[in-house]
Amino acid sequence: MRAAPTILHLDMDAFYASVEQASKPSLRGKAVIVGGLGPRGVVATASYEARRFGVHSAMPMGQARRLCPNGAYLIPRFSLYRQVSDVVMALLRELSPLVEPLSLDEAFVDLEAGGVAFDARSARETGERLRADIRAATGLSGSVGLAGSKMLAKVASEEAKPAGLLLIEPGTERELLAPMSVRTLPGVGPATGEHLRRAGITTVGELAEAGEDELVRMVGRSAGAGLYRMALGLDDRPVVAERDAKSVSVEDTFDVDLHDRVRIRGEVQRLADRCVRRLRDSGHSGRTIVLKVRRYDFSTLTRSETLRGPTDDPAVVREAAARLLEGVDTTGGVRLLGVGVSGLADYTQEDLFAQSLAAEPDGADRSDASDGADGADRTDGAGGGAVAAGAAEVEAEGAHGAMEPASEPEPAPERRWMAGSDVRHAVYGPGWVQGSGVGRVTVRFEEPGSEPGRVRTFRVDDPELEPSDPLPLVGERPEGSTGSA
Repeated sequence: MRAAPTILHLDMDAFYASVEQASKPSLRGKAVIVGGLGPRGVVATASYEARRFGVHSAMPMGQARRLCPNGAYLIPRFSLYRQVSDVVMALLRELSPLVEPLSLDEAFVDLEAGGVAFDARSARETGERLRADIRAATGLSGSVGLAGSKMLAKVASEEAKPAGLLLIEPGTERELLAPMSVRTLPGVGPATGEHLRRAGITTVGELAEAGEDELVRMVGRSAGAGLYRMALGLDDRPVVAERDAKSVSVEDTFDVDLHDRVRIRGEVQRLADRCVRRLRDSGHSGRTIVLKVRRYDFSTLTRSETLRGPTDDPAVVREAAARLLEGVDTTGGVRLLGVGVSGLADYTQEDLFAQSLAAEPDGADRSDASDGADGADRTDGAGGGAVAAGAAEVEAEGAHGAMEPASEPEPAPERRWMAGSDVRHAVYGPGWVQGSGVGRVTVRFEEPGSEPGRVRTFRVDDPELEPSDPLPLVGERPEGSTGSA
């Protein structure tokens, strides 16, 4: 614990939804919900306007639509979120070499290590300057908490939301925490909170009054001792600049259970390629390939295979994932598939022969697990699952002989336009998809910093309409970005 509030916690306000509102002028001040759009999708983030209707993250999308039927429901655009996050994290690293990112929109900063704050006054000035710099660089707001420990800084930023700053003076921790709900403390989830409620403990003050011995008796030695320390406001964890990644994984939940074995194999291959792209982007390779399959009855199976050396070769990962799939019964249908790589290293095994050979059979993990419900989709594109994102490229079984007549070419698949995705029209310029169906796609033509734009409707196969990269929220626009709407 520090004698000065020089640990800063930044939490961007409703980050995904705020990025969408900044990117799409017509949505400013409106209820915006970002997440999977399919029937099994979940909410990733809801704007504050949507939260007034009771919508919150991790809520099933169907429930969100019932609570807020007039909201704007959009797919996540993770490439844009990462770009904005990079800008924010760069600003934090200008303050201190000790920055500990927790997610794209959240981080701890040790201000003392950067020499920018040593007392309450300088810490507050630094926090206010940071908020102004973030607003200027991204157009977005963030909430800042300042305290003498990480736990208290995080509590402070939560209390400061939205778009505020709260500094907790050392020595006032217990007074501030006492009336707060026990759920305020990190690690106290619904189950622990309910267990404490049944014992008559609902506030942090009551938690402190219960004493360490009573809490140990109620929830166990490790958890009880930790709860008591947090209730007293004690936390001596340092800000850690780098966190070693333990694994890289991707998964998709499907709107409709998959039964076709060829389609399932194709989806696994697609996920393997996505996983390798993430692996390479992080500068790692890995030795253990993991396949996750959630079946129609919610039972979840994991299979893993450890290679003789680390790899970032997509062919090797695809082959290993395909071998693992062969050992899984998918007869009843599959609702979720995932591919991951663990045992990470910062180099790649050069021996390709060793790379492609699996370890001995008894070294492979064969563990089954049962989950009660689907979690939030961790995908790069439409959180609603791979069905909404378009059909995967699946290799047909068998091969055509040299003398076999060529088959008739298949018609090109109908283009899918997901709500919220970026497009560009040859005449009207940049815009975004408001919705699509019955062979038509509706586009609103506007861009960050513009006035709300006009809406136009096109055929889904209009040759002048094409997918586009997101425009930056603040700064120079690509040449020719402004069209006539």
